[in-house]
Amino acid sequence: MALKKYKPTTPSQRFKIISAFDDITTSRPEKSLLAPMKQSGGRNREGKMTIRYRGGGHKQRYRVIDFKREKENIPATVKTIEYDPNRTARIALLFYADGEKRYIVAPHGLEVGQEIVSGKGVAPNIGNTMYLSEIPFGTIIHNIELRPGQGAKLARSAGSYAQFMTREGRFAVIKLPSGETRMILQSCRATIGMVSNIDHQLEKSGKAGRSRWLGRRPRTRGVAMNPVDHPMGGGEGRASGGHPRSRKGLPAKGYKTRSKKKQSNKYIIEKRKK
Repeated sequence: MALKKYKPTTPSQRFKIISAFDDITTSRPEKSLLAPMKQSGGRNREGKMTIRYRGGGHKQRYRVIDFKREKENIPATVKTIEYDPNRTARIALLFYADGEKRYIVAPHGLEVGQEIVSGKGVAPNIGNTMYLSEIPFGTIIHNIELRPGQGAKLARSAGSYAQFMTREGRFAVIKLPSGETRMILQSCRATIGMVSNIDHQLEKSGKAGRSRWLGRRPRTRGVAMNPVDHPMGGGEGRASGGHPRSRKGLPAKGYKTRSKKKQSNKYIIEKRKK
């Protein structure tokens, strides 16, 4: 996972740091695992803009990812490591012993030709999916389910991982990437290792054009708007805008939005870091 830094031959090249893509083994995705993906431009089905600053961007197709890993005790061989435009992590194409092909989120260190498997009684090797009831203490994991059979929901982005701490009755205690420690049923699954593309957070696009390729349009600062458009707008001269807050008036910079009556609060042992 190397990064590529460019010589400052142009203003946009001066700060540009992107992935070298040296871990990618092919540029042709598996056709049978592609799905069409229509871009919305931030509009809902009525054509009304509900999310601002979206539009344009390169045409993309969705890669169907297997987050459930329910093909138990059927070995699969890693055929390719590929780029996915819909996520920050790399994806891996698996050829199962029964002939089926599936994409998974590639863990860091997974190599072409490696054999992985999921289910009960498998070894805690990188890429294997296990039940939380069988994972050793202290193991680094990702793609964690919140409910049995639901599919992976936690620790799926580039370089993220959680740590298996201990067990308490029917639950496993997991320390999540946010720093939150919570209980999850031991009948849920998780994958061994950390997510690939660990240097993603160090990348710098270098120019606004790269954001436009991703479908992101320029943002207008709240302090540059009128009072009718934003709580931080208006004022004489260059006003600071007062207390930072969103367009709907919710304070930024540490204001907690999680409901105190949320049903899953009872599973949180330690809240996430501020």
